[in-house]
Amino acid sequence: MTEPDPTPAQQLEQAILGEDAVFNAQDVATETGASLDQAQRLWRALGFPDRGSERAFTRADADAVSTLLSLVGDGSIDFDTAVDLTRAVGQTMARLADWEVGTLVHRVQELESGDDATGSRATAALQLLDALNGPFEELLVYVWRRHLAAAVARVEALGADDADLHTTQVTVGFADIVAFTALTNRLDHDRIGDLVEIFESRCADVVAGQRGRVIKSLGDAVLFVNEDPIRAYDTAEGIISVIGRDPRMPDVRVGLSTGAVVTRLGDVFGPAVNMAARLTGVARRNRIIVDGTTAGLLPEDQFEVRPLPARPVRGFGLVEPVAVRRH
Repeated sequence: MTEPDPTPAQQLEQAILGEDAVFNAQDVATETGASLDQAQRLWRALGFPDRGSERAFTRADADAVSTLLSLVGDGSIDFDTAVDLTRAVGQTMARLADWEVGTLVHRVQELESGDDATGSRATAALQLLDALNGPFEELLVYVWRRHLAAAVARVEALGADDADLHTTQVTVGFADIVAFTALTNRLDHDRIGDLVEIFESRCADVVAGQRGRVIKSLGDAVLFVNEDPIRAYDTAEGIISVIGRDPRMPDVRVGLSTGAVVTRLGDVFGPAVNMAARLTGVARRNRIIVDGTTAGLLPEDQFEVRPLPARPVRGFGLVEPVAVRRH
């Protein structure tokens, strides 16, 4: 019986993967020496559902499992650590892939509306992928090495004698768009997407320029950290400048809080994170509100601080926020 021709989606998948799916989950376990449970745990950690007895895995999938098991076998890491690393890669790459596809969809539409249109969006996508895949893979490895070097440097800066290298003192910033829900109800889908993209990209540029790090973007909000509270304030002021003071963009609010945070899988946790988020509910439009700790770290000869009336803050009881501005 002749097999049906592959669909455009299947053609794209095969072009991206570069090989056919030839194994089911049990085959992968047999090929690699893993247990079925181990193979399935790693697959789920990447962010994919179980495929049962379906022939859904390629040689590259099996090789990836073998690579991870070899690291476990030589004692470099244990299996739980392998799963954690796999989950980190999976979550990061899932978002990157969505971002990349969303960006390239616009390019495919442009190509198909131009003079060199192929008459098929799938064909145009295949041609674009063929041109981009090699250089983009090289870029991924380069950027990963750069960020790995920066992350190691941050850990080293904590000091080799620290009891817990996962905990560090930083100023946490939380910037969010004012009345985002009401705003999205008035805009069409394309405009909402453009607004979020501009907000996130401008915030990321400001944070990087002040030697901080964006921890995560939530659509209408950005969470960032900086080891220097003055630079954190300058980051907050910069975000207000490029977002809130642009008449084409919505207003924003920024909260800053300083304290110990725990870092896990690229995220940060701790009271300072929660406080920074809560303070945005106190801040006026295009204003910066900080906690008392951050206010005390800002030099008096550079900043004017003004305590605001104490008010209840969820999870913290009565809190006295502080308004800050440069002299």
